[in-house]
Amino acid sequence: MGEEEKIRKAFKERDWAEIKSADSWVVFKVISEFVEGFEKLAKIGPCVSIFGSARTQPDNEYYKMTEEIAAKLVRHGYGVITGGGPGIMEAGNRGAHSENGKSVGLNIKLPFEQFDNIYIDRDKLINFDYFFIRKVMFVKYSQGFIVLPGGFGTLDEFFEALTLIQTKKIGRFPIVMVGSKYWQGMIDWIKEVMLHEHGNICEEDLDLFSVVDTATDAVAVIDKFYSKYLLSPNF
Repeated sequence: MGEEEKIRKAFKERDWAEIKSADSWVVFKVISEFVEGFEKLAKIGPCVSIFGSARTQPDNEYYKMTEEIAAKLVRHGYGVITGGGPGIMEAGNRGAHSENGKSVGLNIKLPFEQFDNIYIDRDKLINFDYFFIRKVMFVKYSQGFIVLPGGFGTLDEFFEALTLIQTKKIGRFPIVMVGSKYWQGMIDWIKEVMLHEHGNICEEDLDLFSVVDTATDAVAVIDKFYSKYLLSPNF
């Protein structure tokens, strides 16, 4: 009987001792994922993470733009980190691979959509069971986030970064949203409802991200940030 079956059986039988024991053993799995992530990613050098939908097809304009962004990032001295799957993630790894740059994939086990793409460097592919550990790795080892059109997962990663920067839990880094026609409705809602109508954020919070429409502008935001703050990418 597998661990999940044991836990389901314990809940059904109200075996609380078994449930507590199972919870305790999860800690070791969590630690092992953190250790593997830290050991592999500490060696990669400066990278930018690219986020977006797993459902985006290769003939989509944003897939092609993502390839271009990733290739430009490599030419500007960065590696590329993605979620390791298909769609926008594949395009990011593909663009980095085309320029012989570092192509990292932080894959997550899901019941659908997710499988590692062929453009990830095999020594830079990590598979995770837990979303929260995967998100820690994105934040800790990225010098910037570039966010292409996507769904709930993309929004989760975008707002996670904004929240951590806003609350000063991490140092500021550039967050770039690509595709104003896709994001404009959400941005208008943030400004009109969150900010002006309810006052749930500050005016300055709007400066935590940029919106662009070309690959060149996306990479320029990253370069300008590190030039402006006299910082070097990575550590």
